[in-house]
Amino acid sequence: MNKKMMNSKEIEYLVQENRGLMEIGKALSVEKNLNVVFEMIIEKARELTSADGGAIYILSPDEKVLQFKVVHTDSLNWRLGGTSGNPIHLPDIPLYHKNGVPNLMNVSSYVANTGKAVNIPDVYHAEHFHFTNTKIIDRQNNYRSKSMLVLPMKNHEDEIIGVLSLINALKDGEIIPFSKKLETITEALASQAAIALTNSLLIHDLEELLESFIRTIAHGMGIKSPHTGNHIRRVEELTMQIAAAVNSEHSGKLGEIYFNEHEMKELRIAAWMHDIGKITIPGYIEEKSTKLQTVFDRINLLKTRFELIKETLRNAFFQKKIELLQNGNKQDLPNLEKQLNGELQTLDDDFKFLTEINQGKEFIPLEQIDKVKQIATKTYFLNGQEFPFLEDDEIENLIVESGTLTAKEKQIIADHARISYEMLHELPFPKKMKNIPAYASAHHEKLDGSGYPLGLKAEQLPLQTRILAIADIFDALTAPDRPYKKGKTLSQALTILENMVKNNLLDRDVFNLFMKRKLYLKFAEKELNKEQIDTK
Repeated sequence: MNKKMMNSKEIEYLVQENRGLMEIGKALSVEKNLNVVFEMIIEKARELTSADGGAIYILSPDEKVLQFKVVHTDSLNWRLGGTSGNPIHLPDIPLYHKNGVPNLMNVSSYVANTGKAVNIPDVYHAEHFHFTNTKIIDRQNNYRSKSMLVLPMKNHEDEIIGVLSLINALKDGEIIPFSKKLETITEALASQAAIALTNSLLIHDLEELLESFIRTIAHGMGIKSPHTGNHIRRVEELTMQIAAAVNSEHSGKLGEIYFNEHEMKELRIAAWMHDIGKITIPGYIEEKSTKLQTVFDRINLLKTRFELIKETLRNAFFQKKIELLQNGNKQDLPNLEKQLNGELQTLDDDFKFLTEINQGKEFIPLEQIDKVKQIATKTYFLNGQEFPFLEDDEIENLIVESGTLTAKEKQIIADHARISYEMLHELPFPKKMKNIPAYASAHHEKLDGSGYPLGLKAEQLPLQTRILAIADIFDALTAPDRPYKKGKTLSQALTILENMVKNNLLDRDVFNLFMKRKLYLKFAEKELNKEQIDTK
């Protein structure tokens, strides 16, 4: 009778434990936050065994050490690692000695190396392992480590990915050894947890790979064009600062909006990728610091040409001088020399003017454009052939009214938004990142539909895109490192943004929050030159 009762209770206990394992398995399979997974594993393991404490170690990427991920001890009120926010100041456990021999004297490294569970009734009397550090920690915290159960965490391929360690099984307040039955059940939990943890790690690693790959692309763009790389970094930082401000806002329209962790990650990646289309822009256009620059600054070619023209004038002068001397007309030599010097001076003045206008200022007056065209009408002769002072392409570049880019070059740069759209829409982003292409490629769209590449209107532009647009424009206006123009002062940039808001180009609520929280000033103090910061 009593025997049957015991069997019945045992069956009921096993059913409950199996049900518990199934429930924790479900929970673990759903949860993707690694720290939450660690907490769930240690809590369930301690619950199953009534353990006072426990720890989870995970193999380092190089599989040379065990790294602490979470440590619990109820009687010491320890909650370290995991979701606690409290750092773990315990050293990693080496799996091998310096000579490469496996470290089998530490119980955790022994389990990681051999894959065998270890159940010790009293660690102070263990024969095969050293517990020197354990005893030191015990003395420092007035604690007594006694019973210990250390289990390997094996994934579905029977590979050890970590170690689960439990300390001091309790019954009625007394420390007891971990029973064999509990060891078996907990080992099953450890294996189940390892599989779930492997899945979480895989997802985590894939996400890390994606972000690292994206940052690598941005870094590569920075090598190709340093100011573009800096722009991408600054826009990403400012975009996330604005998004964080939205999350902490409690009034107005933005007070009703909160970006969750996935949405923040999605926006961050979109910010990193917003200028990916610029990877197709020729470097000499992207870095064009003067009007005549291609793969080199053609002002040097122009200098050589003007020197050649001066040389032809001198040769012509000497030829005429010889003719005058031969004909006995020495009296005409002074006028001839005066004419030569005048023409040489005019050439020097013209070249100096072209050198200055080549610099690409904010705006050049119409009379300077007319002067370029007037110089372009001049010709010189070489080997019996007539040549213009300026080639058509040189004229086109030199008469650019503002900056250094021609209309065709500006279109090439503007086209990066369309290319970004096409490139990003080709990538199979996971579901929770599906909006990255739309957010990233629409940062030049305007609320009134006048933007590019698609001419989207307000109702088609989500808040994330509006945030990214303001971050992008503000940095473009103030950037201190662009080779083709000087960064505007803070007050100038804010005035331009304010006017764009008034003209229904940019989002008013985002701009007002940008101003209210003085995000512009925080950005400026970190990124701009001191002389640009002319307002608080």
